Amino acid sequence: MIPKKIGLALGGGGARGLAHIGVIKALVENGIDISFIAGSSMGALVGGWYAATKDINSLENIFLDGKKTEILKISKILKKKSDNQLKNDLVDQILKDNFKDTKIEQCQIPFRAIATDIKNGDEIVLKEGSLSEAVRASINLPIVFNPVSLGDKLLIDGSFSNPLPADVVKEMGAEFIIAVDVSSKWIDFPFKQTGWWQVFSLISNVLSAAEYQLAKPHIESADLILRPTVLNFGWFDFGMAPEIIRAGAKETKLNLKLIFDKTGYPEPAKTPFEKLLDFLSGQE
Repeated sequence: MIPKKIGLALGGGGARGLAHIGVIKALVENGIDISFIAGSSMGALVGGWYAATKDINSLENIFLDGKKTEILKISKILKKKSDNQLKNDLVDQILKDNFKDTKIEQCQIPFRAIATDIKNGDEIVLKEGSLSEAVRASINLPIVFNPVSLGDKLLIDGSFSNPLPADVVKEMGAEFIIAVDVSSKWIDFPFKQTGWWQVFSLISNVLSAAEYQLAKPHIESADLILRPTVLNFGWFDFGMAPEIIRAGAKETKLNLKLIFDKTGYPEPAKTPFEKLLDFLSGQE
């Protein structure tokens, strides 16, 4: 049996989107190939990285570097000048150092990045041209980054038009679509902080709820929706990368049996020790 072509749709969510790294790691470690990727916001960064390099560990190492993620804390953002816009941040460094002149068409895995045209709110599916520009456009959260000018369009974060592009992956030719959702209807946030801290927390909550609602019509194309346990993390909790990445891997592993059954991929052979654990737990 020829395994189905798997498409991965990766949503936004700020730091919560680091769960996508764990998802990809778990799939790769279990011999499951990804044939198509579409990402919005942080999903575009993680998805674009893996599509171009097929090396998810190198991206994980960047976000596990506490010195680098330190500059993405809210406190650091508020100290920035020029209207608090981050210009020389971690994301710029990642794109410049690693994507260089890579074009979307040159990715090892077919990839699409989703952005939003600020002039009319239209969804823009970026499928050719500079990979770094496409990713930069897709992650352009207005309160943090400057909009990206691309042709006659002025682009901001893809989460404002298609937060979870399962429908785009389907159009690309995927036969089994895995969508990774890190949004929420609304988080019961205890507003203990004051001033700007409270404002950013409220914005984070509103964006999460908006993503959840906007994703509904697009996510219907998914065959499997993974929802890592990351809603207790904020949009700017990049310092919690290890925990967030582990949550993505854990959620994927819990659904591996279903993925194997539905796609035709063979389950990896178990070691004698793993078989013993299955026996002791009553799974065999």
